[in-house]
Amino acid sequence: MRRYGKNPDEDDVRVRPNRKGNRPRTNIRPKHEDAAEGFVLTVDRGRLHVLVEDRTIVAMKARELGRKGAVVGDRVAVVGDLSGAKDTLARIVRVEGRSSVLRRTADDDDPYERVVVANADQLAIVTALADPEPRPRLIDRCLVAAYDAGLEPLLVLTKSDLASPDKLLESYGTLGVRHVVTSREELADGGAAERVRAELTGRVTAFVGHSGVGKTTLVNALVERQRATGHVNAVTGRGRHTTTSALALPLPDGSGWVIDTPGVRSFGLHHIDPSRVIHAFPDLEPGTEGCPRACSHDEQDCALDQWVADGHADPQRLYSLRRLLATRERREGD
Repeated sequence: MRRYGKNPDEDDVRVRPNRKGNRPRTNIRPKHEDAAEGFVLTVDRGRLHVLVEDRTIVAMKARELGRKGAVVGDRVAVVGDLSGAKDTLARIVRVEGRSSVLRRTADDDDPYERVVVANADQLAIVTALADPEPRPRLIDRCLVAAYDAGLEPLLVLTKSDLASPDKLLESYGTLGVRHVVTSREELADGGAAERVRAELTGRVTAFVGHSGVGKTTLVNALVERQRATGHVNAVTGRGRHTTTSALALPLPDGSGWVIDTPGVRSFGLHHIDPSRVIHAFPDLEPGTEGCPRACSHDEQDCALDQWVADGHADPQRLYSLRRLLATRERREGD
């Protein structure tokens, strides 16, 4: 028995509605060629604040991106209401290719990578010389992460009015890491901010540091904006987390970007292959050609010992390399 007759037309055919909508499924995704370019400033509970031209808009990730997310520092393509008016919402439809990705894990046993920031050029590692005491192992871990991500490290030492920086700087001298030393008095009168700002010109710089080291206070002085700051617990010697999400802020003259990140108490390196750390030591890397396969560069047959003995590199450089490699097996509190 024919349901629709001999020659059914479109009006005769019943179409069963799709429970998820009446639009047919397709693998063809829109190209959004007219999408505007944006720069992710911060991410807050699934809502992203994005700079589009001279205004900040609120956007959410489009479903078509799947599990691919956007983080602070990402360059994105945005469609929808781009006015920036209150209660408007745009869509991020594309995340552009990244020039760098700074990652960390909760600890060395955690396989889950957390992307801290994208497209940064420089990593400013902020540590106090006292109150709280400096943690060289945490500094080492941040250096390894910076070298792995292709970021140039900058060591910023705060509270020099409480302790001398000489011992700490001597420890990192052979690594050739640039540094700036500041005091609370210099920070108050603006001199310290000017010296640090000179190292940030023309760069996107991510700031990381242990809670209580004065990182956010320094960022406030650099960008002339006030984020909440905390204090150091006199009993535990630990600072309080006052920055709860990463935030990108422009320097006053528009010559660079500062990305303030939440204070960290650990910096896991589970995601980093120790063999890549050698790339940060161009004076030692040629000497690895004679190393046995899968050499850890800290074993009896490592060719780097002979390379240094022959005068091709400073012995302290080899010591620094091995110290950084050892952080992969050590907790930063050790």
